[in-house]
Amino acid sequence: MSTQPLLTSVVGSGAQPGWFVAGIAAAGRGEFGPADLDEMLADAVDLAIRDQESAGIDVISDGEMRRAGFFTAEFYRHLSGVEALPADRRLGVGAHDQQHRFAVREPIGAADGLGVVEDFLAARTRTLRPLKVTLPGPYTLSGRLTYGRGEVYPTRVAAAEAFVPILQAELSRLADAGATIIQIDEPSPAIHPDAPADFGTLFNAAVEPVVGRVRLGAHLCFGNFLGRPLAPRSYRPILDAMLGFHVDELVLEFANREMAELEILGEIVDAGRDVAAGVIDVKNSHVETAEEVAHRIDAILARGVPAERLALVPDCGFGQTARHLATAKLRALVAGRDLVRAGATGAAHN
Repeated sequence: MSTQPLLTSVVGSGAQPGWFVAGIAAAGRGEFGPADLDEMLADAVDLAIRDQESAGIDVISDGEMRRAGFFTAEFYRHLSGVEALPADRRLGVGAHDQQHRFAVREPIGAADGLGVVEDFLAARTRTLRPLKVTLPGPYTLSGRLTYGRGEVYPTRVAAAEAFVPILQAELSRLADAGATIIQIDEPSPAIHPDAPADFGTLFNAAVEPVVGRVRLGAHLCFGNFLGRPLAPRSYRPILDAMLGFHVDELVLEFANREMAELEILGEIVDAGRDVAAGVIDVKNSHVETAEEVAHRIDAILARGVPAERLALVPDCGFGQTARHLATAKLRALVAGRDLVRAGATGAAHN
């Protein structure tokens, strides 16, 4: 891995090519055998890695290609005690009410884990670059489960607490398997800042087994299903909670918010956290120029963020972005970073 400052990385998911989407649908219809499906998933991981390596990304992921979704059915299928429910709406313009939900029939468990360790082991021999592993946090994982009076879990917080030991076990296994960079995706606090939840306590309980063992990050965004955010896009209401997370790095979106709230970066750095800042808009079909990316980086550096404590990423994963756009945006990310490293943008940098 490069020892220069301003490393580039990704948030997690890669763009899915058409053949992969068609293959997942065919597998869902029972047209693939287990070996056929495994071969397709391995090919998809290879493609995601190639897209990142070709663009020059420093710290890569497996594109989350072995998952059918971000935190939804792909993780819940590993759980015991849950039953899939039909979507509330199946027709019309896409929105979150067309997503699945799961009834909780008995206390949840995951005797064989959540599949993340197996994904990591399948990917780590396919690249020589540092490999980031991603998985959702406890509050986010609780979002598609039923809860309330008469349910197994009376509140969403109670459902989130049930995920803590599951995540502790998965993270411990990841570290034991050799993972050195782990990112917890926890967008739900930013989407529900007024929720009656102690986000920091939940998060820290889940990651406690690997604090100090791996480089740990937390990604917080405002939702990206179909490229549509789910809440007013401000980190300020949960900044104190974020700063209490026991992580090395906070991974935050800025590009699609026109670089708003850069003033919080000083508080984040002063609190001892590094920053991975989103300088590529994954919700926009406009492909940034290298100069546009460089100017966004300059704006961050101008806030006093030391270059050695700043990583550069897209705002979110590329799982909702067409591949031809995603690959072009990855190249723009690296090209913009290179302009800043070369001092070609005329700004003073740390």
